[in-house]
Amino acid sequence: MPPVPPQDDVLGPDYRVETISLPPDDEGPVVATLVTLEPAVPNGRAVLHVHGFADYFFHTEYARWWADRGYTFYALDLRKYGRSLREHQTPHYVSDLHEYYAEIDLAWWRITERDRHREVIVSAHSTGGLTAPLWAHERRHPELVALVLNSPWFDMQGAAWLRSPATRLAIERLGTTRPMREIPRKVSEVYGRSLHVEHGGEWDYDLAWKPLESRPVYVGWLRAVRRGHAQLHAGLDVPCPALVLSSARSFFGEQTEETAATHDIVLDVEQIRRWASSVGRHVTSIAIEGAMHDVVLSRPDVRAKAYTTLDRWLGAWVETGQPR
Repeated sequence: MPPVPPQDDVLGPDYRVETISLPPDDEGPVVATLVTLEPAVPNGRAVLHVHGFADYFFHTEYARWWADRGYTFYALDLRKYGRSLREHQTPHYVSDLHEYYAEIDLAWWRITERDRHREVIVSAHSTGGLTAPLWAHERRHPELVALVLNSPWFDMQGAAWLRSPATRLAIERLGTTRPMREIPRKVSEVYGRSLHVEHGGEWDYDLAWKPLESRPVYVGWLRAVRRGHAQLHAGLDVPCPALVLSSARSFFGEQTEETAATHDIVLDVEQIRRWASSVGRHVTSIAIEGAMHDVVLSRPDVRAKAYTTLDRWLGAWVETGQPR
């Protein structure tokens, strides 16, 4: 069956979308989705963006920021997320983060071989910010010139016992014997409400694809994440400059829309800073005052600081010469 050519995306005709067919798993057929925004004046470079947990690509301002600089912007909705989620699937579930390498590899082939980009930046957020450096460390593609991580999930947040050897062993055992067991947790809608335009936020996105209350967490999936954490903590060697952006502060008390908008209420930013140097030999870690968990969805003045920071970093370490 021939591949379906790119179509207009739900974000509008400027965005093209194509479905990437993947090998089926225990739940049935599997796909990923690649969204593309072309720049008016191409510079020959590209960006590949990978979203976070209970998320998908809707970040039009972020995409246009890159396109305005001449980058072709690609965003990947991973299997069982967003545009790629099918009715027969358990949302977001994988038993190993390496499963995502298949769609990242196929997106990479399209960007570098089909579309002939020779300098590519990988951008990733939250859980994607864990998967992306693991992939980059293993693949070591010569076209990869930079890694931009937005609040990457580098460790298990919360009480110290959650990171203890006993807890790790329990997750490992349960993840093997009862992988689909749901982990009980209370999730506030405050973060989602602080974002969505219908609840006083600035951003319009599909609540079926990114629900206010997040998604269930399963032991098998958490085992996969903790294995990824262990690999990161052992030290990676990503062969390109990496920028790690985060909020300046986390807040885990009683949540309000104000704390959600000005702090990371999802991850512990101290852990992000602690483990940032584990990505590779050339890592810049910068905390943005007043940023929320998804830094590029922060309030306008704060994300303007984030874009200025990103612009300076790119100028210093990535855009120092002409594209190859």
